[in-house]
Amino acid sequence: MSLSTKPKLDHDHVYQLLKNMIRIRRFEEKCAELYTQEKIRGFLHLYDGEEAIAAGIIPLLEAKDRVVATYREHGHALMRGVPMTTVMAEMYGKSEGCSGGRGGSMHLFDSETNFCGGNAIVGGGLPLAAGLALADRMRGENTATACFFGEGAVAEGEFHEAMNLASLWHLPVLFVCENNGYAMGTALDRSESETDISRKASAYQIESRVVDGMDVVAVEVAARQALNQIRDTGKPVFLECRTYRFRAHSMFDAQLYRKKAEVEDWRQKGPILRFQSWLLENGLIRESEISEMETDADAEIDKAVAFAEAGTWEPVSTLTRDVLGPAEPAKPAETTTGERVETTYRDAVREALRDAMQRDPRVFLMGEDVGAYGGCYAVSKGLMEEFGETRVRDTPLSESGFTGAGIGAACAGMRPVVELMTVNFSLLALDQIMNTAATLRHMSGGQFGVPLVIRMATGAGKQLAAQHSHSLEGWYAHIPGLKVLAPATLEDARGMLWTALQDPDPVLIFENVMLYSRSGTIDTGAGAVDIARAAIRRPGKDLTLITYGGSLYKTLDAAERLAEEGIDAEVIDLRSLRPLDDETFMASVSRTRRAVIVDEGWRSGSLAAEISARIMEQVFWTLDAPVGRVCSAEAPIPYPKHLEDASIPQVSDIIAAARAVLGRG
Repeated sequence: MSLSTKPKLDHDHVYQLLKNMIRIRRFEEKCAELYTQEKIRGFLHLYDGEEAIAAGIIPLLEAKDRVVATYREHGHALMRGVPMTTVMAEMYGKSEGCSGGRGGSMHLFDSETNFCGGNAIVGGGLPLAAGLALADRMRGENTATACFFGEGAVAEGEFHEAMNLASLWHLPVLFVCENNGYAMGTALDRSESETDISRKASAYQIESRVVDGMDVVAVEVAARQALNQIRDTGKPVFLECRTYRFRAHSMFDAQLYRKKAEVEDWRQKGPILRFQSWLLENGLIRESEISEMETDADAEIDKAVAFAEAGTWEPVSTLTRDVLGPAEPAKPAETTTGERVETTYRDAVREALRDAMQRDPRVFLMGEDVGAYGGCYAVSKGLMEEFGETRVRDTPLSESGFTGAGIGAACAGMRPVVELMTVNFSLLALDQIMNTAATLRHMSGGQFGVPLVIRMATGAGKQLAAQHSHSLEGWYAHIPGLKVLAPATLEDARGMLWTALQDPDPVLIFENVMLYSRSGTIDTGAGAVDIARAAIRRPGKDLTLITYGGSLYKTLDAAERLAEEGIDAEVIDLRSLRPLDDETFMASVSRTRRAVIVDEGWRSGSLAAEISARIMEQVFWTLDAPVGRVCSAEAPIPYPKHLEDASIPQVSDIIAAARAVLGRG
């Protein structure tokens, strides 16, 4: 449905435009008052002066459209139809808030109105918006996503990555830059060599327009044109709305960076004063009607404050609710046939990807060189030819951008598999993984989940030196809201992916680079496997060797060598690094009374340290010796083979540690 691009100046429409702006202004004024009374805490970013943008754009969106906002999003939420009562309760931190009290002022969410939240990370919502639009594009839906952000975000890499993806993939996003002249306290001309923000978007071949953000009619006309163009072409449009905030960046801001005279000058050009004066001068509205708007707004605000005051605090007992989704994937049924075929770890992962895309049209793979190149480690070779460029999607070298896009697509109902070429590159996407994927469900009060799988190669052993040889899976296992897997066997390489795709939460799969060429036989009927339990790969009675991923086979080799000395070692493959299956390895340690943990991560702050601490906490009195650890040396991984080998756990190191806990060192 196309929107008329002519200004609507009939009485009812101009009345509503002014009323919406007054409603936002009065709400923000009340919030400032409540902040001084310590009813609202944390950071509070007010929208005074910028009301024309939300009031001029958001009412034009359809119910199916989505909104992604910033930390200055109260006005956007109100315009989208989020009830003022639940917005105010959220500001108080009450359970009745629109995010269950979990998000506060900067993280308002409402799934019923497709309000996909404020975002406290500058620029962090841009890749998310691209992903929401990507899901719509892939399903052929004529839906738009409106993404609001400040001009400070254009200095962030995520801005440029999202612009490029949106243009490259023709994503239906309305990007709205609310340019208020200051990134916190830094004036635009102090931080940007190019102060015409619209030109930055134009550089990515995106239709870009500049509009007076203090003129609600101009904003509305520009937004109507932009939304029509998006729905007609499916391509993004960029609006730079030049505006000004009358209040401080946040309530902690002393505003030392601008003069009072500057603020007062802008107040005289404010959107409410300007529009209201014009309406009165032209006889389009009466003073009594303005008073009526203010009275109505105040009454609604009083009701919202009363609602928030009467609200309840979430009990401490439910603190961890919504860290993860409500349902674990069902344990897969065994599908073995008894017939076995020769394969490699690489081929097993490829078959898992192929199977997932054949079974579920929502599944798609995207990442650097996954398509035409066939994947850095040839895992996805041939899949683009089989499934097409839409479902096996080569991305730019923009890890944060395409990982964030995967998160957005998952939120919108798709099942993306994002491949990060190596774990080292994942650090460029850490913001999106930790601050969005891992946090969104809990922060939104359970309204938005991220059923996303991220695969990445990890580990050392190929003489790739320090920047391509890390084992950082322990870092990710530290983060609540994620699940972390480390498949070591052919069966797990083949079977973990499908189960992970059924999970309601983000799952990270770490594939050790030294395993890709490992070969063996696998049952022809091998399929999905359980991802919640550790596995006993070798039973034993004298000590427990606990490991995962690329170190499994070194550990099994060490166990066989120890057996020659009469030492019977049990080997535990953790498989899941978050959550850890305490039950399996605690039961083993309780039987053997000794434990050694083999972990390719660095020793300090390692996953091995966490497991050791849990053993001490839970089965300390069964131990006959301190827990041993075999970890990587505390140094960057070097290039020379002999130094690389000395840097990471080897069979001889595991044997020495086992002897030590048995008193034979």
